[in-house]
Amino acid sequence: MLVAEDLLPLLACPRCDRTPLRQGGSTLACPACKTEFPGVAGIPWLFAEPDATLGQWRGRLHFALQQLAHETQRIAAELRGQELRASTRRRLEHQAAALESHRRALQQLLAPVDVQSLEANYESHLALRTRLPLDQGINTYYANAHRDWSWGATENEASLAEVMKALDASGERNPGTTAVLGAGACRLAYDLHSDAGSPLTVALDFNPLLILIAARMAAGESLDLWEFPLAPRTSDDFAVARKLRAPAPAGPGFHLLLADVLRAPLAPASFDTVLTPWLIDVVGEDLASFGSRINRLLRPGGRWINFGSLSFEGTRRAGRLSAGEVLEVVADCGFAAPAAFDADIPYMSSPASRHARTEQVFTFAATKQSDVPAPARHKALPDWIVLGDKPVPLLPAFQTQALSTRIYAFIMTLIDGKRSIDDMASILEQQKLMPSHEAAPAIRNFLARMYDDSSRNPSL
Repeated sequence: MLVAEDLLPLLACPRCDRTPLRQGGSTLACPACKTEFPGVAGIPWLFAEPDATLGQWRGRLHFALQQLAHETQRIAAELRGQELRASTRRRLEHQAAALESHRRALQQLLAPVDVQSLEANYESHLALRTRLPLDQGINTYYANAHRDWSWGATENEASLAEVMKALDASGERNPGTTAVLGAGACRLAYDLHSDAGSPLTVALDFNPLLILIAARMAAGESLDLWEFPLAPRTSDDFAVARKLRAPAPAGPGFHLLLADVLRAPLAPASFDTVLTPWLIDVVGEDLASFGSRINRLLRPGGRWINFGSLSFEGTRRAGRLSAGEVLEVVADCGFAAPAAFDADIPYMSSPASRHARTEQVFTFAATKQSDVPAPARHKALPDWIVLGDKPVPLLPAFQTQALSTRIYAFIMTLIDGKRSIDDMASILEQQKLMPSHEAAPAIRNFLARMYDDSSRNPSL
């Protein structure tokens, strides 16, 4: 991995925040904490715990590939086991062939992550449910890659127009040295770099699939991938072969990073513009802390441009901010009063889907006025989970879950194709777990959930 000379001074250690990193062979290294960071297809893998995170992503992506094979097998079983209309048979045969082609294409694309070296079977992955992160896998935001690189220009041009409007509102149309956090498949970062004259753009995301696609697009290559629309318009649209390509190779100074935006491996006061597209309401950190992280990355007078939805979620209702509250929080993070505006733009408008909609996006431009205290270093998980070499504490929640799991496992061992629910309830009573009159409805509810889940979700 050879990191470009213009990028290296902008990087910092995601574990200890020190700069600069040193380049050596196939890795980057932090001289302060002695951590080495590998590359994936030449893209720096700059997570605070690089080995653990790479292992977690390998497991999740390996499982996702197995899910595609499993779904293909389920369709094959339907084709063998039923009398089907000719049109339905053609549709299912088309889907099965597309899923297998899709699996092979993704397996090749993901080769730099080394998913092919994993050996765990489908059932083991299903039981353990690889965690990092729960909502990020092959299918999460996969459609965004098609939106970015194969559906046409309408939505991408509308997004870029809003960002350019924000730059104009900040008083300087050229974004200068730019960081795009949560860049996804990177079309907006690419367009901003190509059309707005930025001399250097760093596009950062933690999803390897999306960044590997973006790397191919930035290099001027094309990719043949399948789209699986949510609401197909026709039978042929259940699986659509797409060719993904950029209008042209990305110009000099366009760089990709694999990293976590909450531990962004970027040097302080290094950027003229930080862009956060579709991020602040899903990042998983309160806006005041996240805003302080953005402030730290910007040079004096730098701009924070935000673009996307406002749909804050979380258990704390105080954190579900309105647009007005967002602007107040941003101002409290060392920024001048932001300029803000709404606009209706097309959103996820696949030409093969009935699911397209119009989204009202919220954009603001905020200029850095002063430094603010740095927030505490983000720590998503305790060391005994991340590092794996410390004792796992016997938490009360774990004890409760362990007991529940043992009971579930015991019930599953009773399913032999011969016993009824009443038979199983009697055994639970014999084992002094529950009286049979309480066990029977509990077992019935448990099995009903299992049956419903297996019917709705092909991965179960």
